[in-house]
Amino acid sequence: MKPLALLSLSLLSCTLLISCSPEPNEVAEPVVEAASETAEIEAMLHQHIAVLASDEFEGRAPATLGEEKTINYLQSEFEALGIGPGNGDSYFQSVSVTEITTASDAVLTFSGSNYEAELQYATEMIVGSQQQIPTTSLADSELVFVGYGVVAPERNWNDYAGIDVAGKTVVILVNDPGYATQDPDVFNGNAMTYYGRWTYKYEEAARQGAAGALIVHETGPAGYGWEVVSGSWSGPQIGLQADNLNSDKNDIEGWLTLDSAEALFAGAGLNYQELKAAAAQPGFTAVPLGDVTASVAIQNSVRTSESQNVIAIIPGTERPEETIIYTAHWDHLGVNPEIPGDNIYNGAADNATGTAALLAMAKMHADAGPAPRSVVFLAVTAEESGLLGSRWYTEHPVFPLATTVANINIDVLNTYGPMHDIVVVGNGSSELEGYLEQAATAQGRHLVEEPNPERGYYYRSDHFNFAKAGVPALYAESGEDSVEYGKEWGAEQAQDYNENRYHAPSDEYDPNWNLEGAAQDILLYFDVANKLSRESSFPNWLEGNEFKGIRDASQSARQ
Repeated sequence: MKPLALLSLSLLSCTLLISCSPEPNEVAEPVVEAASETAEIEAMLHQHIAVLASDEFEGRAPATLGEEKTINYLQSEFEALGIGPGNGDSYFQSVSVTEITTASDAVLTFSGSNYEAELQYATEMIVGSQQQIPTTSLADSELVFVGYGVVAPERNWNDYAGIDVAGKTVVILVNDPGYATQDPDVFNGNAMTYYGRWTYKYEEAARQGAAGALIVHETGPAGYGWEVVSGSWSGPQIGLQADNLNSDKNDIEGWLTLDSAEALFAGAGLNYQELKAAAAQPGFTAVPLGDVTASVAIQNSVRTSESQNVIAIIPGTERPEETIIYTAHWDHLGVNPEIPGDNIYNGAADNATGTAALLAMAKMHADAGPAPRSVVFLAVTAEESGLLGSRWYTEHPVFPLATTVANINIDVLNTYGPMHDIVVVGNGSSELEGYLEQAATAQGRHLVEEPNPERGYYYRSDHFNFAKAGVPALYAESGEDSVEYGKEWGAEQAQDYNENRYHAPSDEYDPNWNLEGAAQDILLYFDVANKLSRESSFPNWLEGNEFKGIRDASQSARQ
């Protein structure tokens, strides 16, 4: 489809805009009049989202026909905008992936002298494996409750202290002790740390030599319901080939429902809630689950293939090696044939909105004209499978990370209209927040902290891989203070999405969406990137941030 003609950018009065007076030795930048552009941006978003989230694109799963349609659509749209390929003469960066589909007839059996149970796939448990092999199993594997499964020397915390779990199956709580205690002096209090993410828990269990790792799902500390687990973990699972071929993976990884876990502990003569409370306290000691063992055998279909990141670039005129990189993931969950009825995960909000925003901002930068620095538009694959496309990019960067000025990530735009506030995910992390605050003030808006930091959104989108590599990364989203309906209404809409559409087939495009707020957010991100593209300084992480040392080292090596 042809892109909608819009966004004629010009030099305008500074009364509506940020950064009108250039800093010494900086280049003055062209600016955008936000008030006159939002309707045109909205129209462009509607156009692209309707296509990307259509049934024709089959849920945009990596390494499927849906991917082929998606990446070809993005290439054609960048070409129509006159924006060139970002990986030499190609718009694509190959990402080697493996698709593993676990048969849904798997049964997890618990056996002990006083307890027998057969847990059914998807309704009572989910199991799978990151090992790229057709079969794997547990046979009478001893069970050990390891609390939150955390080893954090800097916090004097080790849930594996004094116990050998090699060859055994560990049962792990979701989130971290800070959430459980709500004590700001324990981890980060209510705000999740990386130790609370399921990815970390499986990684640590594997480092400890466990054969199996089962996480107990609870909606509050997880930040999502069981249907998200069953929907996201059933069907095809995508991983990086180079990563998953390694042997440092658990044989079996999975989840238990809360009811299943409570019954298991009771069958072992233990009280789940009491042990959960004990696990949140320093000095917790892992507890074997009596003589109860776990057995399960799974059958996998394994398919290796190549997926693609999509990269386009507007080269800089003076310092083209210095890049500002926008990211948005183009993928979603595809089609799950195990689900009756509507089984296409269209991913309209997540993340056809962000992918459409990438094209809108590309148009804006193209119309603004080249800047001293390059601006890169990176649509990454396999975010839903564990941030794999962005991880691949940061491990195989097309543009050196030391001269990557900043990353701006867009994941799930606001579909409810204008908001007074904008949420900074991981607030207090980098100097980029100052740029965003200036842009927000010019719109008559203000920055706020995350309303639900316990859900760990900072670790759940593609900016995180740039952050781990030391690149200052900005991830923000519309807040919940609706201009028209107020805070309570805005919070209700966010909760409704999380409960009823997030990672569900019901996340479908609605032509009645009010995308004015999304358009305003896009203008904020444009202002931040546009300013950075015309400066010579490199923003950094704030003092005390865990990634600042990596950035400092890369900058010292560059100079």
